Amino acid sequence: MKITYTGRQVELAPAQLKKLEARFSKIGKYLAGKKECEAHVVLSLERHLHLAEVKVNYFNHQLVGVGSSNDLFTAIHSAAEKLEVQALKARTKWRDTKRAPREAVPEPQPKPAAAKKTKSKVKVKAEPEAEPIEDRVIYHVEKHKKDKPMTLDEAMLRMDEDRDYLVYRDAQTDRLVMIVRRRDGNFDLVEA
Repeated sequence: MKITYTGRQVELAPAQLKKLEARFSKIGKYLAGKKECEAHVVLSLERHLHLAEVKVNYFNHQLVGVGSSNDLFTAIHSAAEKLEVQALKARTKWRDTKRAPREAVPEPQPKPAAAKKTKSKVKVKAEPEAEPIEDRVIYHVEKHKKDKPMTLDEAMLRMDEDRDYLVYRDAQTDRLVMIVRRRDGNFDLVEA
């Protein structure tokens, strides 16, 4: 941290400058980033009262610590303490807002043709031993009440390449039937 001193009616000895540089080096570690910070210390004396003002620019924010006391070093240390608190707050605020990982946006899953009309979401938690915990969505479908019944041949014609299953009402038995495409290309027929 680069420190510049301005003394109004006050001069600092080289031994005092070393002590102050050690004090401000701790604050400089808090503010260490891509570029080196620069602190400007203004010391003044007004009616037997020593005033110390420390200004630091940190990512376009000005941090200011002001201290006053009868003793010069007490005034400088109180200003440095106030600046240290501001530096810690600015550093954590900068780190927390700029370096937080972004949440992953879930990819939209294609909706099955039978679930386009009505659906209700129910979250189900998976067992921790089987696979990692994730939210799953179950679609409640009531479309079969409005569709006309069809035969197995008509249902096979309606199954497109992109569909993995089809739920329909059988014309002969008036029962719900589901056709599921297997991984090997064949079909399973499930009757209710």
